[in-house]
Formats: sequence, structure tokens, C-alpha cells
Amino acid sequence: MKKTATDKILLILKMQGEVSLNSLASELGITKEGARLHLVKLIDKKLVETNSRKEGVGRPVTYYSLSKESASEFPDSHAQVTVELLQSVKKLLGNNALELLINDRESKIYSHYQKALEHSNSIECRLEQLSQIRSKEGYLAEWKKENDAYYLIENHCPICAAATECQGFCKSELKNFQQLLGDEFIVERMEHMVSGGQRCTYRISAKQ
Repeated sequence: MKKTATDKILLILKMQGEVSLNSLASELGITKEGARLHLVKLIDKKLVETNSRKEGVGRPVTYYSLSKESASEFPDSHAQVTVELLQSVKKLLGNNALELLINDRESKIYSHYQKALEHSNSIECRLEQLSQIRSKEGYLAEWKKENDAYYLIENHCPICAAATECQGFCKSELKNFQQLLGDEFIVERMEHMVSGGQRCTYRISAKQ
């Protein structure tokens, strides 16, 4: 389905955190006035908020970012049903059954990812492949390298409600990333949406 300008703006803000009017217009390939009109509509809908900062000489620069209300534009996958099922498993069968369920999911996901990454020999290839898989699953994933470390960034979590109810899901994913990227690397979660972060960020560094 073709994305509208509004869809593109929301996605850019989701991926980048905040952007200036000039940057947004350039990325969309439209005039600043055109970008401003779209932003005004999103602000009126309470999906976007602004923040002005003084940067050197001249007038303050206005930056645009998503509001808390915008979360509805990036829905959690069957959130309420999933949470209710997890609560029922815990209540009727106990924490051990819930742990078995998460472990089974972890094993299946690992097998699926491992097969997809089996021909990726370098850390860059593995991160690229992993980012593509996770993005298809709704995580809006990307990776980058800064100095001597790599970062896997997930700008959205389609299972956030489930992960909030049971953080075993997050531990499971961290464990899978560690195994998939190799024993020669240390994978650390630096930012966590469940804990209030804007995104989930994993730092991948070589063992000393």
C-alpha cells in the first residue's frame, strides 16, 4: 500500500526521534511550507509535538517529535488478547508454564533466524540480515557502527504489551541476539522501551 505524506512523516519521526523542518522537507522531497502544513495537521491531531532550541546565533530551531498519543499509529500486535492469555496461563498453570511457553518461542525464533543468517559470515552481514527480518516483523529495525561498536536499533516493539506483562520475552530476545551474533561479541541492551525508552538499542562490541 502506498504511504501518504502523513505516514512517511510519522515513520521518519519514529525512526529518528526528532527532526527539524528543513531536514523533514529535504527527506520528503517537498517544500518547507508543504512539510509545515502536514506537521500542523499532525499537531492539531495531537500526534506530533514541538521543542525549540537555541543553536548559536539567530532564532531558535524548532524540532518535531512524536507525542505519547501517536502510539496508536504504531499498534501492538493483538495487545489486549495477548496480555489476557499470558495472565490466564500464569493464573491457571503457574509461572513455570509461562516460562516453558517463552522458552519454546525462543527456540523457534532462534531456529528461524539461524537459518536466515547461515550464509552471513561477517558481523555486518548478520546485522543487516537480522535488521531486515526484524523490520518485517514490525520492529522497524536498523543497525549502525560507531567507533569500535555496532548498534542494533529497534524503533518499535509490536509485542510491547506482552513484554511489559512478562519481561521474559525481552530476556529471551537478548539471549537469541547474543547467540546469533557470535561468542566473540558482547551484546548489551542500552535502551529499553519497556523501561520507558524511546526505542530498544543493543550495543555489540568485540570481546577484549
